[in-house]
Amino acid sequence: MRHASGAVSIAVVVLAASVSGAQKITKSTVTFDEQPRTYYTYLPAGTAAVPLVVLLHGSGRDGTTLINPWESLAKKEGIALVAPDASVKQYWNIGRDGPAFLKAIVDAMLVSGRIDESRVYLFGHSAGGHHSIDMGLLESEYFAAVAVHAGALTHDHDVMTGHADRKIPIAMWNGTDDQTVRLPAVREVRDYLVGKGFDVKLTEMKGHTHDYYSRANDINKEAWAFLKAHKLAAAPKYKEYKMAK
Repeated sequence: MRHASGAVSIAVVVLAASVSGAQKITKSTVTFDEQPRTYYTYLPAGTAAVPLVVLLHGSGRDGTTLINPWESLAKKEGIALVAPDASVKQYWNIGRDGPAFLKAIVDAMLVSGRIDESRVYLFGHSAGGHHSIDMGLLESEYFAAVAVHAGALTHDHDVMTGHADRKIPIAMWNGTDDQTVRLPAVREVRDYLVGKGFDVKLTEMKGHTHDYYSRANDINKEAWAFLKAHKLAAAPKYKEYKMAK
């Protein structure tokens, strides 16, 4: 096993556009475990500290497919966004794309001096939703809250929740007609987490399928309303893990 923290250096971080002007989505690169990793960023105009939402894409896609639907809301609400690509686009690997990688991405955003570290959140769709819940449990004192569309807890439930030193708030949106991530499985995860003492909100979307993109505006607004209600009560605490890559 190799230590999860890996060797991290920021190869390209383009966050230096004038803070007084409107910002745009920027493609950047971080070197993690000696590999270049692509991510996309959005930083709102101004000088005030802002919350950050880490966006984790669905299977076979990339960071643009989440940051683009979130951009208009981020401009309106003053939210910073960062959307990395998974090491393999088809899925998120808990080792290669795990806590250390996400911390490297967040650290790259902190270079701006604009991020409120008590308000760093996770949002994911489908495979990215599964990974968001996993990462929220592993880093419950680092991320303030988690919101997912068509996401569930896919690893061993007891192992994952056993790492959560804080009962991180979680919100889930799922279509009643989703044939990829089925509602009964999502309900089971909700019930399990609630039984463990977590604050979990499940919104069942009648007639909705797995198609996040057709309802992205509504889902994002609701997700943000949930996320922004939560803030870390203490300084963020990152836990290091040893994981196979």
